[in-house]
Amino acid sequence: MSTQGAAGLRAGLIGLGSMGRHHARVLAGLEGVDFVGVVDPMGDKNGWAQGAPVLAEVDQLIELGVDYAVIACPTALHEEVGLKLAAAGVGALIEKPVADTVEGARKLVEAFESRGLVAGVGHIERCNPALRSLRLRLEAGELGDVYQVVTRRQGPFPHRIADVGVVKDLATHDIDLTGWVTGQRYTSIAARTVSKSGRAHEDMVSAVGQLSDGTMVNHLVNWLSPMKERFTSVTGERGCFIADTLTADLTFYSNAALATEWEALQAFRGVAEGDMIRYAIPKREPLLVEHELFRDAVLGKSDDICTLREGMRTVVVAAAVLESAASGVTVALDGADGTVPDGR
Repeated sequence: MSTQGAAGLRAGLIGLGSMGRHHARVLAGLEGVDFVGVVDPMGDKNGWAQGAPVLAEVDQLIELGVDYAVIACPTALHEEVGLKLAAAGVGALIEKPVADTVEGARKLVEAFESRGLVAGVGHIERCNPALRSLRLRLEAGELGDVYQVVTRRQGPFPHRIADVGVVKDLATHDIDLTGWVTGQRYTSIAARTVSKSGRAHEDMVSAVGQLSDGTMVNHLVNWLSPMKERFTSVTGERGCFIADTLTADLTFYSNAALATEWEALQAFRGVAEGDMIRYAIPKREPLLVEHELFRDAVLGKSDDICTLREGMRTVVVAAAVLESAASGVTVALDGADGTVPDGR
């Protein structure tokens, strides 16, 4: 239901929780967008709606006439809400993960793609300045052949989370950013999980995977640590990039071109420590960048968003992580489309 006029796009928000309040703040000040309403059955008990009318039902928002809506309700509701928006001809920016299950993600992909609607997933790490710079440098070949990607995402338990474990909530960040910065897809994953907090879901995961070009991947994710860490390293032929996404810093450690004089080591093709460079990067708020990119995609000006199909592949890999942890075996994935080979 496109209503775009001289005033710009009309956008709504579904869910006014801990993430929804930030979406409301950005939408209220987003250039070229009119923030017309929020859906939350609990109302605006914290005053986060930025003056927009607060509605009880998604149908009421659709009746207001919106070009797109941001879905920031609990993950288990993404499928239901997304399908309702698609049926009404409304585009959607869906918070990650795109859906609670692979089948739910697939239904959303089909619903939006079949109607030619713009829809994306809020994998916000794609908008982190350090990772955007890293991706451009990898695309330019600054690292040469890529050997390994390592991520660590650790910190205290986020009390906003009630419906999923650490794999779907946090590890999906690392799964998506790894594929995005390298331009590759997962072909296998092996994982172990532990549950220590007394909740029904896992609190920690350690995973080892392989990408379609042979790159090795390691993920360590938990919400059991008092130390907050957001670390991504990419090691390759010419050195190592390290991105700290908490501070949005990107550092490059280069391999030194030094001859080895020690005869016993000459047979080993190793590396020596070289220069270290920390890049000066413009640091804009990732959520604002995400909204600007999605707005431009709705307007047909850009396609630099995480598509629903890409979001579905992340859900597939996350499901494979949980399957591997439960079965104790490595799960193979089809690197061509991000699904498991037997069609699950």
